[in-house]
Amino acid sequence: MDERGRGPNARKRLRLTRLGVPVEWEEEPFEWVSPHRFSVMRRYVRGPLESMRVTATLSPREGGGTHLVYDVRARPRGLVGRVAAAVQIGFLSRRRFLDVFRRYDASVRGAPPLVSAPRLAPGARERLDAALREGLSERLVGVVERGDDLTVARLRPYALADAWGAGRRETLELCLEATRAGLLELQWELLCPLCRGAAATETRLEDVAGQRHCETCLIDFDVGFDRSVEVTFRPAPAIRETARATFCVGGPQLTPHVVVQQLVPAGERRSVEVRLEAGRYRLRALALPHALPVVVSQDGAGTAEATLDDDGWSREELRLGERAALMLENATGDEQLFELERTAWSDQAATAAEVTALQVYRDLFAAEALRPGQPISVGMLTVVFTDLRGSTRYYREVGDAPAFGSVLAHVDSLREAVAGEGGSVVKSMGDAIMAVFPRPVAAVRAMLAAQRSLAGKPLALKVGIHAGPCIAVTQNGVLDYFGSTVNLASRLVGLSIGEDLVVSDAVLADPEVGALGVATEPLEGELKGFEGERFALWRVRA
Repeated sequence: MDERGRGPNARKRLRLTRLGVPVEWEEEPFEWVSPHRFSVMRRYVRGPLESMRVTATLSPREGGGTHLVYDVRARPRGLVGRVAAAVQIGFLSRRRFLDVFRRYDASVRGAPPLVSAPRLAPGARERLDAALREGLSERLVGVVERGDDLTVARLRPYALADAWGAGRRETLELCLEATRAGLLELQWELLCPLCRGAAATETRLEDVAGQRHCETCLIDFDVGFDRSVEVTFRPAPAIRETARATFCVGGPQLTPHVVVQQLVPAGERRSVEVRLEAGRYRLRALALPHALPVVVSQDGAGTAEATLDDDGWSREELRLGERAALMLENATGDEQLFELERTAWSDQAATAAEVTALQVYRDLFAAEALRPGQPISVGMLTVVFTDLRGSTRYYREVGDAPAFGSVLAHVDSLREAVAGEGGSVVKSMGDAIMAVFPRPVAAVRAMLAAQRSLAGKPLALKVGIHAGPCIAVTQNGVLDYFGSTVNLASRLVGLSIGEDLVVSDAVLADPEVGALGVATEPLEGELKGFEGERFALWRVRA
């Protein structure tokens, strides 16, 4: 299929040749109301048909199961079109679709998979067996070996973990280890902030930066590790070849956060019955900058109207029930593509910020770094600095060699504590370290555990912890972090007396940290480099 161009509201001009006959058409944007109705309209420029609309409607059946109505309506162009529609749609396509639907139904009931076994690359069987002998997960090897192409071309570790009932971090680390073992390839997907589809996919971290363009939304966006870069995996070519195919471009499976999409002509109204989860949404038109905040809750309205004109929406906020009738009115002079979408990003995405903060990633992919001089936002991270109190006296008392061995053992135990909570050591500075964590509670737990490991020894661990936005850059060939969050965390460690953590209010205010039940006391102190600024600081003990 050849894409000939794009029009307003995500219209597409497409062309293919069927049985030697060229067929060209304009495809309107797909319309759907999740999870029960989907349709698409094609208007043909060349070929035996003038137009065709396909609609699929799903409804629950009494006693279980789903009732599917698959409706195809075609308007032929002359006698040839009537014959073509009767043969292709009325007979051949109908039989093929019925066969597919029956096979899916049988598959749900426990029949063998719909697809044949994939073809492995030469030597792949031996590599898979070797991975199993070395302790790699049998479930992951099974997915790589037998998963269908559409699934394995974009393996999402958190989705795998949820399907297996396994830990998310453990599954992500498993995929990273499988990549280093040569079974998987790591992919950095650069996601558009509007449609959240992959505008580009890179295989090297140094190529992940700068500004990108989304062909679907026709916007440019800046790449950031916290939201717009998702880490996925696919089988390595030495195991099996997988083609990265996009199925039904513009369909709801590519934009699962969009729960309603409707193309409404100028001056018209359309009612849709929605079934929504509680939470925050926004209603927008693709061609206009305005967005209407929508809050869904159990006590929300059962019916509501939303009118859009050239100046924006007729109201400031819309409150809906989890089941509601929503009337969409287009009072502008042009057709509008209405989209109702969740504002929250999927929690099944393993973001680049999370992955690069893992110790396993730093250990296995130490050579991976950003392009020199290219900073990139990583969003919110928790930054830790440590130092050893009493190390100078300890060297004098026991001698350089024994003291040095004890300090090395301490740094190793620090690394274990950091990695055990999903963080990573960014750098070591003698007997001190800098570490980062995705969540404040993980940093607090790791540092309390590290302090307990020094109990009874003539050394004490001083710790400073702060959470906030960070910038990642390549420094001395490795991924490093900079910004005011890092600077503030580095100052807090100087206020620690050992056997305590000095944390900022941003850390202590985290609900998970509050649930730990640690003892706290307020702390006063001036921070070097932040003269004249007042911070709410706390001393934390187990």
